[in-house]
Amino acid sequence: MADTKTIKVTLVKSPIGAVPKHRATVTALGLTKMHKTVELPDNAATRGMIKQVSYMLKVEEA
Repeated sequence: MADTKTIKVTLVKSPIGAVPKHRATVTALGLTKMHKTVELPDNAATRGMIKQVSYMLKVEEA
């Protein structure tokens, strides 16, 4: 699986005051606490979720 691309996503802004749908998206990405980093597959579904809540995230190529 060396050819599978992944991206690192870090939560840098609290979703407390965010729209409930955005809060659910952050949870679905696996981000439960501030400054938590997760590695996710780099596909269209993940990119769409990241685009929706990009103001709360920091994204890096893994």
